[in-house]
Amino acid sequence: MSKLNGFCNIDTRQFTDIYDKYGAPAYVYDGAAVAARCAAALSMPNAFGIGVRYAMKANSNRTLLREITQSGLMIDASSLAEARRAVMAGVGCEKIILTSQEIPEDGDRAILEDMMRRGLLYNVCSLRQLRLIGDFAAENVTGLSIRVHPGVGAGESASRNTGDQYSCFGVHLKDVGAALEYAGGKGLKFTHIHTHIGSGGDPELWRGNIDRLLAIVGKYFPDAASVSFGGGLREARMPGETAADIDALGRYAAERIGEFHVRTGRKLRMEIEPGTYIIANAGYALTRVIDKKSTGDGGFNFIVVNGGMEINARPQLYGSRHPFYVVSRDGELLFSEFDADAGKTYGAIVTGRCCESGDTQNIDAQGKVAPRALAEPEIGDFVIIGGVGAYCSSMSPFNYNSYPQAPEVLVRENGAIELIRKRQEIEQIVANEL
Repeated sequence: MSKLNGFCNIDTRQFTDIYDKYGAPAYVYDGAAVAARCAAALSMPNAFGIGVRYAMKANSNRTLLREITQSGLMIDASSLAEARRAVMAGVGCEKIILTSQEIPEDGDRAILEDMMRRGLLYNVCSLRQLRLIGDFAAENVTGLSIRVHPGVGAGESASRNTGDQYSCFGVHLKDVGAALEYAGGKGLKFTHIHTHIGSGGDPELWRGNIDRLLAIVGKYFPDAASVSFGGGLREARMPGETAADIDALGRYAAERIGEFHVRTGRKLRMEIEPGTYIIANAGYALTRVIDKKSTGDGGFNFIVVNGGMEINARPQLYGSRHPFYVVSRDGELLFSEFDADAGKTYGAIVTGRCCESGDTQNIDAQGKVAPRALAEPEIGDFVIIGGVGAYCSSMSPFNYNSYPQAPEVLVRENGAIELIRKRQEIEQIVANEL
């Protein structure tokens, strides 16, 4: 048996089986890896209990939502539509928090109120949201959550910083007093306090967010029973990258919450909202080499595969890097970026088939094309792109150039291969056009 890397549970020959059954491009998920990350998150050190909410915007496939919630995680929804989708997957409203920029009105308002009656926790993110929900909450709900904008943020890129002056997520600290005044007049209590400073940022700043939020709770929120430090735990997709140490972060949070208890007599339950941490490195994009080109002396070699930005737009959006693996048509592992002894004999750019000059998986953080060294594949071999479990199938422009949405396949812990989303048909692309 041969595996792509030390944390992959899928045999390389299973990728050939998946191709034979479902074609390429296709997303392939490692069920054992997802289960292991769920267990690790639930085991994060804590002082007075921990709740883990999966950030479902990372990947919203129904089967994956079921697997993740059945392991003990709850749901963090970023829109009313996501919350409804979670319910359609069998998740109870009492396991969902809704944290959104939306202002639900008309029919959406009625849906939100119904879900709140059934236990959904509404996370207030603006004064307008609070004022619109205030009367209903006072009549029907015992407590609300509030997301506080701390004025400080951090992220893997500027666009993923959600806590500084360039981002408007949550009720800014300057407006907390107004929120409390309004809530007090309605008899409302904020029982859950939330802040999220960004995705993939420096773990040291995540520690700082723990201290900051506990200070905010101590100063403003006497009724809070739980605190959420958000998600954004840094993940290592590429060799040489360093992931956040969640055990160390958990110990730090437990210590600070313990100290808060000593000072105030209050026991706070801790929550986190990981998405990338749970599923990013459990996902692989199976693509097939359809052409090879070069741009002559002083130029580059290009490996053209049948899946690019329409299945993974993270390089275009963030300058993110994803590992490459080359697997022969018969399932032999020819190259892995996690193998230090691999024969990196071919400097090339992996590019997709979209009519877009930026359709490449080799864009760096400065927006420049950066060739990578790997083994040269043959036409018909597979280039497998790692780290695509999060923010790929859920976020990529899959109908650009009218390419159909790729299928999704789950390899379960016992090795069984299960199709969890069919390949889209072209008729489905145009079905709603008039």
